[in-house]
Amino acid sequence: MLCGQIDRPEPTELIDFLKLHLGRPETLVQVAGEFEVLYTGRAASTADAGDFVLMVKADGSLQLHGHRGVKPVNWQPRSDSLDVSLEDGSAVLLSERFSPQEFVRVAFLEPAFAQAVRLREVTGFILMGSESEMQRALASDPTVIEPGLRLLDRELPTGVGGIDLYAMDGDGRYVIVELKRGKATQEAVHQLSRYVSAVQADVGTAVRGILAAPSISKPALLQLERQGLEFREVSALPGFEEAGPVQSPLFGPLG
Repeated sequence: MLCGQIDRPEPTELIDFLKLHLGRPETLVQVAGEFEVLYTGRAASTADAGDFVLMVKADGSLQLHGHRGVKPVNWQPRSDSLDVSLEDGSAVLLSERFSPQEFVRVAFLEPAFAQAVRLREVTGFILMGSESEMQRALASDPTVIEPGLRLLDRELPTGVGGIDLYAMDGDGRYVIVELKRGKATQEAVHQLSRYVSAVQADVGTAVRGILAAPSISKPALLQLERQGLEFREVSALPGFEEAGPVQSPLFGPLG
């Protein structure tokens, strides 16, 4: 996660660091120390000097925080231009927006440290409610996952854990559905694979495995495809009532 850090950098060292990391994908840059800040725009001009923490995100948005409060003392939602230069012996960052016209100029008088951090987007969209509520909703209408899908059982116990949804597709094939209310990861793929193997060993025929979630990580999707399993995006749940008990037509608890 930490891409780089320098302590008490010299002006040219800080300039090289900022040029290297500013604007890189998924990278947050922070600089702390004594700054001189000049802002012009939004019908105002301000000049401040003191100790600040500057944050610049990958999209060019900028925040300048003082020693108290949750709100930044200055900010830009997104910069159209970021320029770093040496002026009067200090490293200077100039951040400009073209519409509306405004700029923030930060002179790093005594920088204490500079840091670049990689922030990956890992959570993404999460469905409202708990996973048990998600399970009940999709048990009441499994066609949200796939047209023609018919529920046989839910929370079906096996020797490797409980299967979220045990179903049959429109072609009469058994289907194991693993549910995740947030972004599915490789651990979810591993879990689904174990369930599929357990059920196939019991029924003696091929079994499909579906991972249903709002989104899935790239490594998880690649692993899923390698194992012949499937992903279904579920970004909204049907209104549901508590599904009554459903008895599997072939067997009781697996394992």
